[in-house]
Amino acid sequence: MARILIGLILGLALAVPAAAQPPASALFGAQKTASNQPPAAIGTYAKGCAAGLVQLPESGPTWQAMRLSRNRNWGHPETIAFIRRLSAEATRFGWRGLYVGDISQPRGGPMTSGHASHQIGLDVDIWMLPPARLNLSRAERESISSISVRSEDQRRVNGNFTRSHAAILRAAAMDRSVDRIFVTPPVKIEMCRQATRADRAWLQKIRPLYGHNTHFHVRLKCPPGERSCETQRPTVADLSGGGDGCDETLTWWVTDYLDPPKTRPGKKPDPAPKKSHPRDYTMADLPAQCRNVLAAN
Repeated sequence: MARILIGLILGLALAVPAAAQPPASALFGAQKTASNQPPAAIGTYAKGCAAGLVQLPESGPTWQAMRLSRNRNWGHPETIAFIRRLSAEATRFGWRGLYVGDISQPRGGPMTSGHASHQIGLDVDIWMLPPARLNLSRAERESISSISVRSEDQRRVNGNFTRSHAAILRAAAMDRSVDRIFVTPPVKIEMCRQATRADRAWLQKIRPLYGHNTHFHVRLKCPPGERSCETQRPTVADLSGGGDGCDETLTWWVTDYLDPPKTRPGKKPDPAPKKSHPRDYTMADLPAQCRNVLAAN
């Protein structure tokens, strides 16, 4: 009955003008379980959906899923396998494992709050907080918070950032399934400083981005053979000019980004065009296969 209702809603939504259609985020946010379909990442990381996702168990030998009330601990099988690998690897560097934040909704798609990406089951947030224990209750997972590894002026790491953080990030970047990892810019700067001349190629995958001071965001590559998944462009190689990304473009994040040069007197900057947020997408904005994902059992 629920599937029939979803089908009717989709039919009605597509029959009305785009401006009157319900947001896709409401439709995907209402899903409680994954679709009974072969695993598939569909579309782009910030405009798509996902079939046949797998739920990360709430607790494992080296991880715990946090904020369970969000029901965002669903991912492509490749993502779940990666979390298992990285959390086990974290124990080599003195951590008990990992606290895992948002992955995706049961069928991916736009979310009603928070992320613009995390839509195709190939993104996962890992908390910067080293787990003190891995038997947190559901209530504790709602109330506990991560830690910031960035100074208040946003120009450097603080005392919370350790060599273990750097080692875990390096291990993630060395994983062949990983496309890129978003971190707060001071973390990238510090990792560039620490890296040896002979061991730097993996730094290309460590990408500076505003925010990301309480977690790091791992983005996996499109799984082999999944033609509905769109690889992100530009690539990390393009972004870094084939290098490690430890150049003046990185310094920009703690100079001009934080203290933009003043415009010339009498000249106002051109207003940036307003972009549509994924929360505003309708089903017509998403790949056509996403309608099947919503309607599937």
